[in-house]
Amino acid sequence: MIGVITGDIINSQRTEPAIWLKALKEVLENWGKTPKQWEIYRGDSFQLEIKNPADALEAALQIKAAVKSIRGTDVRMAIGIGDKSHNAEKVTESNGSAFVYSGELAEELKRLKLNLAIRSHNTSFNSDMNLYLKLLIIIIDGWSDNAAKTVFAALQQPDQLQVEIGKQLGIKQNAVSSRLKRAHFDEIIEVIRMYNYKIAEL
Repeated sequence: MIGVITGDIINSQRTEPAIWLKALKEVLENWGKTPKQWEIYRGDSFQLEIKNPADALEAALQIKAAVKSIRGTDVRMAIGIGDKSHNAEKVTESNGSAFVYSGELAEELKRLKLNLAIRSHNTSFNSDMNLYLKLLIIIIDGWSDNAAKTVFAALQQPDQLQVEIGKQLGIKQNAVSSRLKRAHFDEIIEVIRMYNYKIAEL
């Protein structure tokens, strides 16, 4: 099994593309090389293949935090969990159920008024995880750009102390703690753990 994330930037025209494009590329590069593992297409859409499906939700949350770090910008993503039947030179030309689930779900998200959802062959997994994600997205969609920056730093380096994150962001440790608390970071980590538990049962 692999994970595939298909996404598009919300309000991409409201912000200078060079700004969010730089942030998006930087986080995608953490997960592989372009165009084999990730590709940006149609200007503001992208696809990312995650070799270990257990990492797919955390990758999506890192992307979310990186993009929301830019004021007025957001991202909509569909996670597909499944197989890979055709391995192409470009991720957008590869195929398999993971790509199909992710692509189909990405087309539905706008109609469903959702910014994050997941699909696999297992309807019970889909139902449970999408309930968690609906609740999670209520929190995440409300992040300020400063909260998103702090969450992104904490997700990228989970073993880093808050004082070190503060130095990286140019703020004090108590400000880091306050931002993470307002962003409900502990609850986000709990959802990631639940996802890892459930993905292991697929």
